[in-house]
Amino acid sequence: MHNFWDGPLPKAGERTVKDMESVLYNTKSGMDPNTPLYFMYRALSKNERDAKWLEDNYLRYDITVIPANKVGAEFVKTKGHYHPNAPCGRAYPELYQVLGGEAHFLLQNRNLSDICVIRATAGDVVLIPSGYGHVTINPSKDRLVMANIVSCEFESEYEFYGEMHGAAYYELESGFIRNPHYPEGLPDIRVIDSFEIPELGLKHGVPIYSFIGGDILPKYLNVPRILDTVKAPQYQRFLKNQPKIE
Repeated sequence: MHNFWDGPLPKAGERTVKDMESVLYNTKSGMDPNTPLYFMYRALSKNERDAKWLEDNYLRYDITVIPANKVGAEFVKTKGHYHPNAPCGRAYPELYQVLGGEAHFLLQNRNLSDICVIRATAGDVVLIPSGYGHVTINPSKDRLVMANIVSCEFESEYEFYGEMHGAAYYELESGFIRNPHYPEGLPDIRVIDSFEIPELGLKHGVPIYSFIGGDILPKYLNVPRILDTVKAPQYQRFLKNQPKIE
């Protein structure tokens, strides 16, 4: 962690095989149920000034570490969750950056009309749009370390992923496989590379921690309707790739 974080580091929370049992492809992998699969360092800040700014702006900076591993044939992943709507009527987004390793961000919207994998490597930024649930997968042989900044104004919703035994697809060594607990007619996964959103200051290689103290993050992370007005071609292209709902 010292290569990725030079501030105070609290004890990590962890998710074990047992914690993840409801969302795994193979619940009888033979792994010790107490084996940790990934680690979460929540509410980080490098100094009191940054901590106060984050608190005053209802934001949280976290780091998650996903060691290279598999549960049976499935790559290790996060549990998966949706975000509820903010008072403005749009679901809260979330900002990620890969600090080390490689990540597959598996996104799905609420009505399952769009399922997408965003591939990202070290330095890449990924904005999870309003209305998308998300799982992060480590598909490589290296440890994945990623940071996120998110509003503190809500609690993540894990229930749907638990009820459906995970996301709409699992990523195995052999590739993506459909989750049989989902209804028929799921769209194929579209796979894209992570993209910058310079209109929001989001550029690969620019640490998202550097936004702390500025005025742009609190606006769209806490009031996501603002994203509807951002004229960002790459971001709008991502959204327009969704199938039209009549």
